[in-house]
Amino acid sequence: MNIAIIGTGYVGLVSGVCFSEMGINVECIDIDTEKIASLQAGEIPIYEPGLDSLLERNQRAGRLHFTTSIAEGIAHAEVIFIAVGTPSRSDGGVELCYVEEVARQIGRNLDHYAVVATKSTVPVGTAKHIHNIIASEIAANNRTVEFDIVSNPEFLKEGAAIKDFMSPDRVVVGVENERARRIMARLYKPFMFISDRIIYMDIASAELMKYAANAMLATRISFMNEIANLCDKVGANIDSVRKGIGTDVRIGSKFLYAGCGYGGSCFPKDVRALAETGRNAGCTMDVIEAVNRVNIRQKSIIVERLKEHFGSLESLNIAIWGLSFKPETDDMREAPSLVVIEELHSAGAHIKAFDPEAMETCRRMVSCEMEYATDMYDAVVDADALILLTEWKQFRMPSWQILRRSMRGNVIMDGRNIYDRSEIEEHGFIYKAIGK
Repeated sequence: MNIAIIGTGYVGLVSGVCFSEMGINVECIDIDTEKIASLQAGEIPIYEPGLDSLLERNQRAGRLHFTTSIAEGIAHAEVIFIAVGTPSRSDGGVELCYVEEVARQIGRNLDHYAVVATKSTVPVGTAKHIHNIIASEIAANNRTVEFDIVSNPEFLKEGAAIKDFMSPDRVVVGVENERARRIMARLYKPFMFISDRIIYMDIASAELMKYAANAMLATRISFMNEIANLCDKVGANIDSVRKGIGTDVRIGSKFLYAGCGYGGSCFPKDVRALAETGRNAGCTMDVIEAVNRVNIRQKSIIVERLKEHFGSLESLNIAIWGLSFKPETDDMREAPSLVVIEELHSAGAHIKAFDPEAMETCRRMVSCEMEYATDMYDAVVDADALILLTEWKQFRMPSWQILRRSMRGNVIMDGRNIYDRSEIEEHGFIYKAIGK
């Protein structure tokens, strides 16, 4: 089977590599010539555990190809995936210019029947919009070419994307005719040998379902962050509250961890987009609007707590462990660290940070003056306080003795609630967390 994936960002690249691993011939297409040249040379522009070895193996086997030409890439494709970026607009809505341009290019170059599948996260109604663009381009060139549109949203967790793709808990396909449904079923059959987990639905429902899923997870996080903040006011412990409610089978234990807010390429953008979809439809999304407000506020709580303790942060040395929005990725899009760094800098603090993978990302994204450490213990030398922002495994069991000898002060600000208060206080530290 031959497929094409337009867009070699996180979703497109992981999807292309994983499809090729199942024996499918994949053409990955991107207009970024430097990126394509790097991928052709086996160099991956993102950090995702295990992706480099899969890419190398499938390139060597001749199943995975990279090109800048849409005409060449879709020439033999039975399924053409659109996997380009859909960034937020200033009003919270979704910018569709990249999706629209891809649709135009498909319409100008398609000369055989194919299924065009949207993997980019797009608002309800986008599939119809794409269909109209492609059909208009075909008609403008006096051609007759049949095609179908389907919605096939992705559910990849950064840091575990390969496992999520190869062993999905569900594959959602929004489809409205049998011919396209059969092709999508054949495409995903290698992933369904144990059980068929494909969920077919209408296209509008598939488009909305992706936003609803991410918004639900974001809602759980923001809810627990509000409860954690209340715990701090009334003397309760968020860990105990979490365990108590998580054992209720109607609630479950996942995504109940309080902290300094969520980030990444999906949750913030998708929550805003869902709220904007509601406004456009005349249906105010009160809960979703509140989820976004809570998360914005939560990213400032770290610096607020430090100011409560120190009074002024002027000229203090602050160490940061973790810059990426979550472990096992170098992605800092909308990460809490960006807010913390900006607020520390504005308060006059000196910042020294370490992250196992996101240091170069931070250098590209952060313009304010800060220092980058060579390792986690170098970051804390002469520090007045240490902030944990990302729960990388190597941060979970640090040597408190080394920290006590290296730090000038003794404040540990745990933004992810991973440490034990009694253990830290035994070593002479002042422990601050969220809801504990």
